[in-house]
Amino acid sequence: MNKDFINREFIGMYIEVYDSKIKSLKGLYGKIIDETKNVFYIETESGIKIIPKDISSFIFYYNNYQIFLEGKIINYKPWDRLKLNIRKTV
Repeated sequence: MNKDFINREFIGMYIEVYDSKIKSLKGLYGKIIDETKNVFYIETESGIKIIPKDISSFIFYYNNYQIFLEGKIINYKPWDRLKLNIRKTV
């Protein structure tokens, strides 16, 4: 599931910051409204937050699943990530 999930569009999904080197981001929950190579823009109850991918790990909420991913695995431009051929089971 994770291998196929990485190739999906993340905008519109709900996400939680499981851990981050920036401790104030830990536990942040919201909807992804934009994505670049290095960050997610998520809409939370307290406004839009910018979350760096490479120093964070995430829980994605998708179709009644909770999917855990390290940010460094998805630290690509969205259109480049869609073309990835991930061989390692995540």
